[in-house]
Amino acid sequence: MSWLIALFSRIALLCVWIWTPLVGRAFHGGWLLPLLGILFLPITTLVYILVYILVYALSGNGVTGWSWFWVVLALLLDLGAHSYPARSTIKARQSRIGMPSRPESV
Repeated sequence: MSWLIALFSRIALLCVWIWTPLVGRAFHGGWLLPLLGILFLPITTLVYILVYILVYALSGNGVTGWSWFWVVLALLLDLGAHSYPARSTIKARQSRIGMPSRPESV
């Protein structure tokens, strides 16, 4: 399920980048950080763009103060999505500890 959320956030971020100027405004015209965001932390990058645009529209500043709370929350969500496959692998290995590794060793 986490791969589905990551896929949709990557598609949404790519669409926002292609069809709106929001990514260029949030990252001041740079292309490397948004590209790395699509590859590694798509939810965090998307939330940063949304928070930046909302805060900039209201106050004229970038992401400051409590606005970082949403970015950090998205970062934790991204890290959780990346760590889910590792956790499921560890659980599977722990459940097989008592089982023999090869059928002929029984």
